[in-house]
Amino acid sequence: MSTAHDPSRTSHYISDTYYADLVAAFGDWQRDENIVSDPAIRAAAEALVLREARLLDLHAYRDWLTLFAPECAYWVPGRPEGSDPRREVSVAFFDRRRLEDHVHRLSTGAAWSQIPRSRTVHAVSNVEVFRAGNDAPLMVRSNLMLSEFRAGDSRLISGWCAHRLAQIDGKWRILVKQVNLLECNQNLRNPSIVF
Repeated sequence: MSTAHDPSRTSHYISDTYYADLVAAFGDWQRDENIVSDPAIRAAAEALVLREARLLDLHAYRDWLTLFAPECAYWVPGRPEGSDPRREVSVAFFDRRRLEDHVHRLSTGAAWSQIPRSRTVHAVSNVEVFRAGNDAPLMVRSNLMLSEFRAGDSRLISGWCAHRLAQIDGKWRILVKQVNLLECNQNLRNPSIVF
C-alpha cells in the first residue's frame, strides 16, 4: 500500500491554513490596478473558463475534473456577499475527494436527483483576469447565466464566478472555483447540477 498523499482519497490539504488563505484570496482582488493586460494570459484564462462551461453542458464531468489542480476546491457560498466556509453554511463546498465522489455519482446514471438528467447551457460573459501579486495565482471573474431544462420544467440561474488559476506542469489549472449565485440564500431546488 502506497503512503503517498492522494487528494482524491484524503482531504489532508483542507486545513485551517487552507481556509484562511482561501478567505483572504477571495476577499479584495477585484481592483482595476490588478487587471492583467497581457493578451496571451487573458486569452488562456478565458479559454479555460469557456472550455469548462462547454464540458459541463456536455456532461463530460471526468474531462471537467482534469481542469482542476490535484488540490482544489469548488465553493458555492450561501450568502450574496460571500462568506467564510469555516463559519457559515455553503450551498456547496467540495474538496478534490468530494468533487470526484460527486462526478462519479452523476456519471452512474442512478443519481435520483438527475433522473431525468438536466439539459443545461452555461452562458459565460464579461470575463476579466486579475493578478493578486507577482507570483500569486490568477483570479478570473466572469458572469454566468445557466439555463436548465429537466422533467418538463425550465429555470434560469444567474450569478458570477471567481476562478483561482495556477500553472501546473505548463498548463493552467483551477485551484478554486467559487460560484456566487444571485439566489444563493433562496430555495435552489435540486442543486445537484454543477454551476
